[in-house]
Amino acid sequence: MNGRSLAPYIDYTLLRPGCRREEIHELCKTAISRGYAAVCVPPYYVEEARRSTEGTAVRVATVVGFPHGMHLTEVKRTEALLALQMGAVELDMVINLAAYFSGEERYVRAELESLANLAHTHRAQLKVILETALLTPDQVLELCRWCAEAGVDFVKTSTGFAAKGAELETVRLMRQVLPPAVAVKASGGIRTAEAAWAFIEAGAARIGTSTAL
Repeated sequence: MNGRSLAPYIDYTLLRPGCRREEIHELCKTAISRGYAAVCVPPYYVEEARRSTEGTAVRVATVVGFPHGMHLTEVKRTEALLALQMGAVELDMVINLAAYFSGEERYVRAELESLANLAHTHRAQLKVILETALLTPDQVLELCRWCAEAGVDFVKTSTGFAAKGAELETVRLMRQVLPPAVAVKASGGIRTAEAAWAFIEAGAARIGTSTAL
């Protein structure tokens, strides 16, 4: 599109249950050869991804509280810290919708701040996954505001494990309410270059996909 490359926008992802070590290695090789921004792998494979991408510009991301987000904050912090120590520089954390739907604003906000501070202490970035398929537009707006106030780096649409993934209108809504310092990551069901460009035009700065685009 206009001579631009998709590569700097892509988080090349493999989070399928039962994925094998050799698949992670191939994921990293592809990401390096195509110049993708990052690989996103299960916590179990963070060290493998770090070794496979060492000396390259490809960043290593992993997930925290995945895929439902209902872990205790202390568990998420431990999971995040271990991932950071193994070499992850980006954390995709699922927000606790159980707490949110129960009206526990203080808990949700404290968790966001805690994980953002932990990531930044280790010079890493925190992406917060909202799972927008389960939210109304007003809820998306509210959670985006909380994420921004907590100092997160990205707000992400989806885990890829819900009934539906990213939608253009939702990304536009997120971009409208988030300040410039907080980016949007669109993820879930994005399988073509055309779809990826549409989400970028809608305001996404990263595209999470398990398909090499």
